Amino acid sequence: MSVLAESASEIIEKHTKQAAESIEAYLQKNPKATDANEATDFLIESYARLKMTERQAELLGGKYKNLAKGSDLVPQEFFGVFQELFALHMASGAKDKAKTALSSAKKDIQGHPQAERFGQFLDQLGGELNRPGVGDVMELKFTSLAGKEIDLADMKGKVVLIDFWATWCGPCIAELPNVLKAYEAYNDKGFEIIGISLDNAKDEAKLKSFVKDKNMPWPQAFDGKGWGNALAKKYGITSIPATFLVGTDGKIVSSNLRGPALSSAVKKELGL
Repeated sequence: MSVLAESASEIIEKHTKQAAESIEAYLQKNPKATDANEATDFLIESYARLKMTERQAELLGGKYKNLAKGSDLVPQEFFGVFQELFALHMASGAKDKAKTALSSAKKDIQGHPQAERFGQFLDQLGGELNRPGVGDVMELKFTSLAGKEIDLADMKGKVVLIDFWATWCGPCIAELPNVLKAYEAYNDKGFEIIGISLDNAKDEAKLKSFVKDKNMPWPQAFDGKGWGNALAKKYGITSIPATFLVGTDGKIVSSNLRGPALSSAVKKELGL
């Protein structure tokens, strides 16, 4: 019985690298080839698979540079490339490059009939530049849904989950059993939760009823502004659920934990 020398993933990686090298050579010899765009798209996809983000960003930047701008801008094409480039910079921790790309995009939409609407979208996307990462300290101070004054700084020494959610958010509700399980297992050992609800003002009664029915005793920040929630805007939250796990030193140790990964991370941070 023979043993395979390579796994499927290793074979895929090897051939992806080989194909990328061949396409790079092809474009170098034929920069104005009729299929240059197709070749570039293949390279971008290949480098994403290979996690070669620097080259991937370079190619996306070149593609963006060649797009029509101003009054000639084609929205679907322009924002498709820009959002991919912006997301790549954010995912790789290059917030300075993401900020530069955003600034360029705001200039490049000028002159288009829908420039104002595009600008609003870019402003919303730009909020992600404020999204905290590992090692950052979040400042949360509010009056809870139950009328209590809450300050995250007062919870130093405990492990705290910051949970941006809403009663209308399906994925948030689907994740709730895991959150409750972690709370029930580790609350008496030093684990706390702060919920930040993105429900609208008209749904306040529904929110209160939901929190009570689901036995969620932790404090809830709620201002009734939905996506305009002050804390959500402050920290660049553009999709939910969005969670941040804060360690005993008050600094973020991880984010967007799902399923059993949450309990495992809490247990680790508590030193259990």
